[in-house]
Amino acid sequence: MRGVVMHAPGDIRVEQREDPRILAPTDAVIRLSASCVCGSDLWPYRGIEAVEGPAPMGHEYVGVVEEVGSEVRTVEPNRFVVGSFFASDNTCEICRAGYQSSCVRRELMGTLGAQAERLRVPLADGTLVATPDMPSEDLIPSLLAASDVLGTGWFGAVAAQAGPGRTVAVVGDGAVGLLAVLAAGQLGAERIIAMSRHEPRQRLARAFGATDIVTERGDEGVARIKEMTGGLGAHSVVEAVGTQESMLQAIGSTRPGGHVGYVGVSHGVVLDGQELFFSHVHLHGGPAPVRQYLPRLIDLIWNRRIAPGRVFDLDLPLDRAAEAYRAMDERRAVKALLRV
Repeated sequence: MRGVVMHAPGDIRVEQREDPRILAPTDAVIRLSASCVCGSDLWPYRGIEAVEGPAPMGHEYVGVVEEVGSEVRTVEPNRFVVGSFFASDNTCEICRAGYQSSCVRRELMGTLGAQAERLRVPLADGTLVATPDMPSEDLIPSLLAASDVLGTGWFGAVAAQAGPGRTVAVVGDGAVGLLAVLAAGQLGAERIIAMSRHEPRQRLARAFGATDIVTERGDEGVARIKEMTGGLGAHSVVEAVGTQESMLQAIGSTRPGGHVGYVGVSHGVVLDGQELFFSHVHLHGGPAPVRQYLPRLIDLIWNRRIAPGRVFDLDLPLDRAAEAYRAMDERRAVKALLRV
């Protein structure tokens, strides 16, 4: 089968890879309908994370089940499914508490490479969620978004305790940040402030429910948020980047007693303990337990109440994956979808 492989920073190739097969009785093999490039894929692409030899890429996926292991009970061949970027059994004590991305048996799907024609999914019963029927073509991008960026943005908004009567600020205007705006609206937030300098992303944030746009960053961004909130700061702030600047901006923009939901993959983030101590800010985040939210998100998408697939502003065939990476790296695209 064809699959995307990163050989070194900036070196993306589509190559022939071995077809996946059932290795454990809890596995499923799916024929992918679409995958995509994630903002977190850009860390190794840019050389910020090490690339250890030729590495299969991709952890976001939707497709049709082709084969299941002998112990798989909840999904079956010919069903269209959405999965999370972590495989989980969905039965352990941690999963039952809603943190499937820390499942005691978890497996990171990115090591298996979802930017490909087929994919082996471990722990299929706990990882995959079937749609009610075969989706129409126009729903596939939104269902694909649920596999990571929508679920991650949703977790960020939940962790920040977005809800009625609250002002929510979102630091980061990538796909996760934009979908955190959508999530905050769905959770009933009264005011949603998107922090963005890019006009196309600002327009999309508005379409997803942002009531205000702030273009300032860093200390200036913090000052602007406080100015807009009577000097107090936002009740809820979603940090969707993962850098030192974005985390400090998020914490600084939050009022005492407020909540920060951090879902950007952290790189070089160091917090001053005394500043954090006196901020009275709650911090909660990490790898999003997307599996917790998938049934609800699929229902919202299936009934066309939300359209998160609008974050895909570049649609390319799998063979042009290198172009998709370049476009996202150069910020010419918010998120690139790969058709299989």
